Amino acid sequence: MSVDNSEIERVLNQLYHYSRQQQWRGHNKHDGLNSPLLRATLGWSKWPRLIAIQGVMRAPVNLRPLLLNPKVYNPKGLALFAMGLFDRYRVSNDPQQRAEAEQLLALIEQNRSPGEWSGACWGYHYPWQDPGFYAPTNTPNAVVSCFVCEALLDGYRLTQNNHYLETVASTIQFLLNDLTPLKDQDDELCLGYMPMPMSMRVMDVSILIGTVIAQYNALSGVSEHQQTAERLVRYVINQQTDYHAWWYTDPPTDSRISHDNYHTGFILDALQRYMDATGDYQWQQNYDDGLKFYADKLFNDDGSPRWMHDVDFPHDIHGAAQGILTFSRHGEAYPGLAEKITRWTLDNMYHPEGRFYYQQTKHYTKRFTLLRWCNGWMARALGSQQQLANNP
Repeated sequence: MSVDNSEIERVLNQLYHYSRQQQWRGHNKHDGLNSPLLRATLGWSKWPRLIAIQGVMRAPVNLRPLLLNPKVYNPKGLALFAMGLFDRYRVSNDPQQRAEAEQLLALIEQNRSPGEWSGACWGYHYPWQDPGFYAPTNTPNAVVSCFVCEALLDGYRLTQNNHYLETVASTIQFLLNDLTPLKDQDDELCLGYMPMPMSMRVMDVSILIGTVIAQYNALSGVSEHQQTAERLVRYVINQQTDYHAWWYTDPPTDSRISHDNYHTGFILDALQRYMDATGDYQWQQNYDDGLKFYADKLFNDDGSPRWMHDVDFPHDIHGAAQGILTFSRHGEAYPGLAEKITRWTLDNMYHPEGRFYYQQTKHYTKRFTLLRWCNGWMARALGSQQQLANNP
């Protein structure tokens, strides 16, 4: 069964209604230590903190309400909702949708990370323990800050509000001055995930930063840091395997994640935005080859998103949303793929009250909603799909 625009419109209306009712606040994938109970009992060192976070994240039901986790803003989620609204406005020309998107951008700016940083930056409203680092609440990071910049750049394209562009310029200072350089050569640059000592090179970080810089330069008419942007992107391009995939980290042994679904989509979408912003298509073949790997290895025949290239389950809502985002742009090369992913998602991962489920495992579905991870990403994906269908 196909998906038509009227169905997407209905789902988006329900999704935004539900998310407004939550006041744009929700639980998050890695927010186990936001529980006062777990923080008091397990928050004292690395391994207990990892047990707390991983235990809550992997549970078959949502333990967060029982553990008294508060629902909080997620700047990345707010950015996704805002971009979805901007795309809806491009279709409907409804000033209320544009106004609500701008209200979300204002809310994002109110939730900047406190502290002495080189520029505007954002992180998560919860403490986060990873095998390679510990980030206290509100520690800024590259990925959240880059997604906020994407929303601000989108806002500038529609409104010509210079404040959005100025904020992106400020964030670029944070990205280039406060993050740890992990590889710095004449032709390549890799930056760390957070402004702290770390060695793990997370692959999508550098290309997201390079893409933000390239888009800022194109919109502002300046060329500052353009060579830096190219070095950041080239570093990621040079890590592509001979079978056209990317590992989550460099070296691959630094993470148990291999070629996963949505990080592959992150890299491909960022590369496309970089090429479009600069007019430099020297890596078009890398993109085309990577896109084929993404389509062939990370989605099943029914449209369900594989967890990794060699691991089917869980089918994660973020992977479905990322597939819709990426392949909605490629209806000619991959006819029907975005629609197939959308159909599977609506049939298997959607509750008609306006919320999307978290994951489908081999034996059961985790039918709870993490607002940014589920609704934020699907708002972004379906808004983009609707806009592209109306403006091919």
